[in-house]
Amino acid sequence: MTNNYVIGLDYGTDSVRAVLVDTSNGKTIASRVHWYQRWKAGEYCDPVASRFRQHVLDHMEGLESTIRGVLDESGVNPSEVKGICIDTTGSSPVPVDKEGTALCLKPGFEENPNAMMILWKDHTSIREADEINELARNWGGIDYTKFEGGVYSSEWFWAKILHIIREDEAVREAAYSWVEHCDLITHLLTGKTDIHELKRSRCAAGHKAMWHESWGGLPEDDFLRRLDPHLVEVKKNLYTKTYTSDQVAGTLSKEWSEKLGLPEDTVIAVGTFDAHAGAVGAEVEEFTLVRVMGTSTCDIIVSPDDVVGDNTVRGICGQVDGSVIPGMIGLEAGQSAFGDVLAWFKDVLAWPIDNLLEDKTEAEKEKLKDAIIARISEQAEQVPLRTTMPVALDWINGRRTPDANQALKSAIINMDLGTKAPEIFRALVESICFGSRKIVDRFEREGVEIKTVVGIGGVAKKSAFIMQTLADVLDMPIKVATSDQAPALGAAMYAATAAGVYADVQAASKAMGNGFDKTYSPIKENVEIYKTLYNEYEALGEFMEDNIN
Repeated sequence: MTNNYVIGLDYGTDSVRAVLVDTSNGKTIASRVHWYQRWKAGEYCDPVASRFRQHVLDHMEGLESTIRGVLDESGVNPSEVKGICIDTTGSSPVPVDKEGTALCLKPGFEENPNAMMILWKDHTSIREADEINELARNWGGIDYTKFEGGVYSSEWFWAKILHIIREDEAVREAAYSWVEHCDLITHLLTGKTDIHELKRSRCAAGHKAMWHESWGGLPEDDFLRRLDPHLVEVKKNLYTKTYTSDQVAGTLSKEWSEKLGLPEDTVIAVGTFDAHAGAVGAEVEEFTLVRVMGTSTCDIIVSPDDVVGDNTVRGICGQVDGSVIPGMIGLEAGQSAFGDVLAWFKDVLAWPIDNLLEDKTEAEKEKLKDAIIARISEQAEQVPLRTTMPVALDWINGRRTPDANQALKSAIINMDLGTKAPEIFRALVESICFGSRKIVDRFEREGVEIKTVVGIGGVAKKSAFIMQTLADVLDMPIKVATSDQAPALGAAMYAATAAGVYADVQAASKAMGNGFDKTYSPIKENVEIYKTLYNEYEALGEFMEDNIN
């Protein structure tokens, strides 16, 4: 009997991981992670300026390392691997030439950060996002932001391109087109040499590039011209049609067939974003909110078109037909920082370790940092819950939703000389949970019903403290998906559908789903206290937004 396997390739912020999955039952046969070496070394980034760039070589090296790794580990016959699907962070656009080669791979641009991938968390284009929002509301034509929550973010496609073409004339002139990260890797694997042959991701286009079928694709030329005439030239080499990730983008090129050890008839599915693939991997259904919790969060809901219709949900990251499950509307929200809030606090506490313990190796220093956070987390969990505790905002990297504003800053109140590190840590944990509740409140006020909450990602799997706090703040049970790699598993489900193993994504999800391994239920007495603290969080947020900006 011949087995069928597929590969899901999940590009995160810090690393890429591949999973080799049995299509008959969703079992992960092998997995492999590759950490981006240039990114790990801090190359091409300036956190003070909110500039975060990644070199495409990090992604190409990870592609080969992880897929080769899972094949070697599993011993699976390469001919039994039927498909691959790529998911990535986003919006993370890359400037490319006419063939679709990233500019940073071409002579003269190898060390230019503007020729690299502009990572989702890069906020250098806040001013450009403001211009897009102002124009969309006042130019007298279609509001091209209306299916993206009515607020365009500096984390998204057009704002980033506008910033780069203004800042760097060489990149402006050399870039024939721009592609999202998920589309770039898909194009790379298929080996096509004309960027116009690339099947662009519906998910990326609809949620981040103001693409919508009702106005014929991307924003009209007159709108783009008012921002910068060069954007009209950019649009000429982009796309009109987009594709869902159950569709075939092509098959593996001869070059990558040899590099990876896979046959050339291996199907490559249309790419997607990690959160959307994660929702599929977590068996998303109608009325289910899937929270992808890592450095940031993405919150995904699917709804039949006859339920959402032409109604638009204000302040979210878009609603797009087929962006998660073909035939249903995918709605996205999220927080610009989730795990990153706690990582920031870890870095603050670690300053003496990095600067005073010169006799320690880097490995020893990291061990000390991890021990500090583990102990503080343990102590924070024991802090008695009361209504007079410190309250913090989670806007350490701005606010994604509801109502994107990346210029906002964090704050903390109710501290005194008795406030210790565990109390501050607890306030930060609660802040990211309060930010999550703001998103849930917005969906529900806009008529999107939520019956079930599912958590996936590193935070959901590793921190019972955070998950219990989240259940208490939301006053909802939260199920944790069993899979450690839900986005990669979801990508594998797309690959199985594109390869023809399953008729549709729902069938693939049902057959390949890994289920759930834990449920956190709200603790009644905590729920009541958090109602009071949440009111303080909202009041603090209103003050900061109105007075400190």
